[in-house]
Amino acid sequence: MECVVQGIIETQHVEALEILLQGLCGVHKERLRIHELCLKSSPNLGVVSSEVRLLCDLEQPEPTWTVRHVGGAMRGAGAEQISVLVRTMVESKVSKNVLRLFYTLGYKLDHELLRVGFAFHFQRVAQITVTVSSVNKMLKLHATDEAVPVTPGIQLVEVTAPASSENYSEVVAAVSSFCEYLAPLLHLSKPGISTGVVPTAAAAAASLMSDGGGTTL
Repeated sequence: MECVVQGIIETQHVEALEILLQGLCGVHKERLRIHELCLKSSPNLGVVSSEVRLLCDLEQPEPTWTVRHVGGAMRGAGAEQISVLVRTMVESKVSKNVLRLFYTLGYKLDHELLRVGFAFHFQRVAQITVTVSSVNKMLKLHATDEAVPVTPGIQLVEVTAPASSENYSEVVAAVSSFCEYLAPLLHLSKPGISTGVVPTAAAAAASLMSDGGGTTL
């Protein structure tokens, strides 16, 4: 399982967000350049169609591949009352031949994206990852060098943390608590719930840029 929240921020405020995250996380950022391919299978003989994502890490000297399958979200009264999405997720490292394998299995490419930005990884009850990235689309098949922004001037912020059925409550609390520190710059919510940019972002960014951050948890 994983806990996840998302939000957006204007590109002009990303440097201020980076300063804040550096202070909060206490670790150095990692550069991010991920080629993401979404594959879907066609319903066959009554089998429900499925979707997988292949992630190619282009920041590595030799690009590495990961396959990820995101399942259903936790449901029920408890799930409705929390601000963090809890969902099943399976992820595994794979070889560079993975795309050919899924094509052989009958999957077809639905769309592909290039995410460029940075990430912070730190420990708070669980291993929390914060990614800030520009989401880009390809004008030609697999042409990552020619990718253009899907939403110019806007970047996606995502906070994720692995969880289990035994500890997800603690992980949700840790993620929610961390998100409160980012509230002046952006609002983070369950994926699919758009809240737009935060009105206080400009003032908060100006303050962070002037004092250089320094907040620590």
